[in-house]
Amino acid sequence: MKIQLEQINPDAKSSFRLLHNPRLNDLFYWHFHPEYELVYIEGANGTRHVGDHISLYEYSDLVLIGSNIPHLNFDYGIQTEYQKEVLHVSSAFKNKIFTEIPELSDVFELFEKSQYGIAFTGNTKTTIGSRLKRLHALSPFKQFLEVLHIFSILAASKEYVLLHDYPVINKYSQKQKDRLKDVYTFIDQNYQRKIGLKEVASLSNLSKEAFCRYFKGATGRSFTSFLNQYRISQAKRLLMGGSNISEACYECGYESLSYFNRTFKKIALENPSDFKKRYLNNKTF
Repeated sequence: MKIQLEQINPDAKSSFRLLHNPRLNDLFYWHFHPEYELVYIEGANGTRHVGDHISLYEYSDLVLIGSNIPHLNFDYGIQTEYQKEVLHVSSAFKNKIFTEIPELSDVFELFEKSQYGIAFTGNTKTTIGSRLKRLHALSPFKQFLEVLHIFSILAASKEYVLLHDYPVINKYSQKQKDRLKDVYTFIDQNYQRKIGLKEVASLSNLSKEAFCRYFKGATGRSFTSFLNQYRISQAKRLLMGGSNISEACYECGYESLSYFNRTFKKIALENPSDFKKRYLNNKTF
């Protein structure tokens, strides 16, 4: 289980990368990539984990994810039969096509808004889901036109919710991405234990003070804040999987149950027991 920078190669005969019914349900794949991602899943109840946002979806979900926003595969842990379509669009294509064609200006604005993470609902979700399921069978040219049509429909839709109150902006150079990837992977592999600042700073060959300045500048958060956010995300996953509060606390690297409860409430805006009750009642959280 690693936080990964996914390398995406577009199809040779397409401006996009389309994945028809990929199966990752046995893999906890927490990853990010510079490409924009439109994902549709049908026939399952699962977890929507995009950036800092975690919620449940029932039967189907349609989400547009902005560039370099970390997210979990939507089919993680699903044991029922389901269909899944994933469409990747490069930032270069977005900037070349959607900015230079006046008729697509609304689509460009949609992609800008995707940095919040967008979950579509109602008839929009049903309509676009049906179109995405047929997309793989089209010829490259018809596929190109259909993708433009899909995003045009999404741009005009009012049936959506934003997953964050703020845009999750990609501020990283390639060097920063590589450095952050190492830090993310280290956190993912070691969050269950105490992590010293000096230890993680050594990954970047920086002093503690220099690392703190670098990390805050690159992510907008202190390292401690980021680590707590990640640990609480993992704690939510454990609580959703049936662990009790004490188990979630200690398995996520916390040594004090009271500190865990305070941190959980500060980040999730509710205590762990209320979170678990809401999950059991199949409400978003």
